[in-house]
Amino acid sequence: MAVLQITIPDELKTQFEPAFSGQDIDRIVSHLMSNSVEQARASQHEQQSQAIEELLALRQQTPPVSSDKTQSVREWVRP
Repeated sequence: MAVLQITIPDELKTQFEPAFSGQDIDRIVSHLMSNSVEQARASQHEQQSQAIEELLALRQQTPPVSSDKTQSVREWVRP
């Protein structure tokens, strides 16, 4: 296991101690951190999904380009 040292505001410590008195603080903090990681990953996944949906919607608005047109532009860009 790893050791993590953190500094928290005194007010938070004052609220934390009675709320979790008699419990394993390491276990509680690990659980809270694990939940935070899951929430962050879910949020990132949601952002990625939204970005993909937006890109796909933009793609639907873009008219298709023929292979001949694509090839002629490639030749123009790469002489």
